Amino acid sequence: MTAVTTGSRRASTLPEPAAASHRADIDGLRALAILLVVSYHVWFDRVSGGVDVFLMISAYFLTGSLARRLVAGAPLELGQYWSRRFARLLPAAAVVLVAVLAAVWLWYPASAWTDVWAQTWSSLFYVQNAELAASAVDYYARDAASLSPLQHFWSLSVQGQVFVLWPVAMLLTGGLARRRGWDVRRTLLVLFAGIFTLSFLYSVFHTRAAQESAYFDTAARLWEFALGSLLALVAPRIRLRAWAAVVVGWIGIAGLVLCGVLVDVQGGFPGSLALWPTLSAAAVIIAGQTASRAAPAAFLASRPLLRLGGIAYALYLVHWPILITWLVVSGEPRAGLMSGAGVIALSLLAAVVLTALVERPIQRSAWIGARTRRRMLALAVSAAVVAVPLAVWQTSETVRAAALESSSANPGAVVLLPGGSGVGGDYETTLPLSTTLGDEWVALDGACTGELAPATDVVRESCLEQRADGDRRGTLVVVGDSHAQQWSGAMLPLARDRGFDVVALLKGGCSFAADEPYGANIEGCDEWRDEAMAHIARLQPDVVAVMGTRSRADGADEYVPRGLERTIADMRETGAEVIVMRDNPRFSFNMFDCAQEAADPAEECALSASDVLADTNPAASLAGDGVRVIDLTDYLCPDGVCLPVIGGVSVYLDDNHLTGTFARTLAGALDRAL
Repeated sequence: MTAVTTGSRRASTLPEPAAASHRADIDGLRALAILLVVSYHVWFDRVSGGVDVFLMISAYFLTGSLARRLVAGAPLELGQYWSRRFARLLPAAAVVLVAVLAAVWLWYPASAWTDVWAQTWSSLFYVQNAELAASAVDYYARDAASLSPLQHFWSLSVQGQVFVLWPVAMLLTGGLARRRGWDVRRTLLVLFAGIFTLSFLYSVFHTRAAQESAYFDTAARLWEFALGSLLALVAPRIRLRAWAAVVVGWIGIAGLVLCGVLVDVQGGFPGSLALWPTLSAAAVIIAGQTASRAAPAAFLASRPLLRLGGIAYALYLVHWPILITWLVVSGEPRAGLMSGAGVIALSLLAAVVLTALVERPIQRSAWIGARTRRRMLALAVSAAVVAVPLAVWQTSETVRAAALESSSANPGAVVLLPGGSGVGGDYETTLPLSTTLGDEWVALDGACTGELAPATDVVRESCLEQRADGDRRGTLVVVGDSHAQQWSGAMLPLARDRGFDVVALLKGGCSFAADEPYGANIEGCDEWRDEAMAHIARLQPDVVAVMGTRSRADGADEYVPRGLERTIADMRETGAEVIVMRDNPRFSFNMFDCAQEAADPAEECALSASDVLADTNPAASLAGDGVRVIDLTDYLCPDGVCLPVIGGVSVYLDDNHLTGTFARTLAGALDRAL
């Protein structure tokens, strides 16, 4: 993800609104943190480290209140605790989720709907971080978070999970301590020290190995909560001298403000670098226990910061969707000085309204607060407010899509075959629909089995098969990255007609050429290449299909992947004939979205083939004995013009991949080329 895409932005988290017993300076600390979060997001397209501060502070308050009850021998009453906690959090979040759904329906491209639907469900049930963690390491979902107005719910999900886990862990630890006659507070210290150590080590190693997924991983974040818990147990016994409190406190404030400037929060957290903001916040909290007018506690407890702290939770909820929606509507990659100020002003206004009309009335309601079942009712109503319209919207779109697809006759590339009608034509609708775009990756019948199954896990996880109907006449292997996968859409119908088993060895982003540097950033690419070639040698297939070129958005640099000649030679040694496919064009913009939004897609989105591909096929020289080079550019760019829609079918699902629907209509063209 790049700095100019909203998918690169990482949001922060806020605990529930401050209760009356909270220290005013810590309320001000949270207000300062949300101010940094919003300003960094809107104006600097950077992450401030505020997420780590909020995670730690939430655990500080949570542990402090529950530890006091455990030490006193009072029951924790977890049912009441959870119902109170989530009844204060969910209603305001539900209102924001509904507002986001409305905004998405009104202003977002339909291609974004399915991602928002999935993220709304996961946000509602506090598992958004798990979905984003999976997307972060999934090549085929690499743009899932792009322009997502709900990405910031990941941190609320982490927090919600800890709000369930922490009380259970403390209850079990407190019970064990009482049975064994141990000191409860010291036993809790051992518990959280252990969680801190294990989670911190895991976080460091996971961040080094796969930072994108580690960022959203609850286990990699537990140490920050544990640090807050340790602080809650130890800090009350720490008293600094006045001069030390001044120095330590202001160093902590400076650390918080400068963290996002000096540290790569976005690319390096939540490993050891996350100690910077969390220890800075800890310093401020410890310093605030010593009375000194020169310490930052007085500044943090000032009226402006306390007022901001009063709407901090709502401000966190609304600022990100407002920012992303503005970017979608304006088409700008980031907010400028004036537009950013407008986003912040609107966010403040929305936060005030949300706090006044939803958050505080529910928080102060004596009727809701009187009984656990009433709080559970409030939670059920809040969930229903989101779930009902979302389910109705999804269902109606599914029914509509099924009706349109069953009633439409869209020939795609068939119109370019001899006897076809040509690129013109009036079609009822363009396929695929935006809401079914996620199903457009070419798929086979399932994982490889029996004699087609690889011997090693490295390749087994990437091996798919399509078995021949009836008598088997041969085996076709399709091997390579996502572009090999998309072209298999044209090969599968031919293979089924001719009685061929198909084995697809696919690893997204990993070019199947011996020395090609593209794919070096894909974990295990080199090992996968070696193991895939070994499996091909074992299978002794009749035909192997591989990508012969790699195109680029500027067209001029289309090239043959390095080492492909040697790779082809290795495949020929197995006795297989080799099909070498020329790549399709790549673009600097999302071709599918352009076609959906344009009044005249052929006029507004089409590009000359010479702008996106080399004038001649760079792989043509690879043709030879047993090696067939296939170039279907004429069916993608008829008359030298690369079109977004042909025969009523969208050619591309993004900026560089063919839709599965269009690829299947290329079967006739591939048959002629062969």
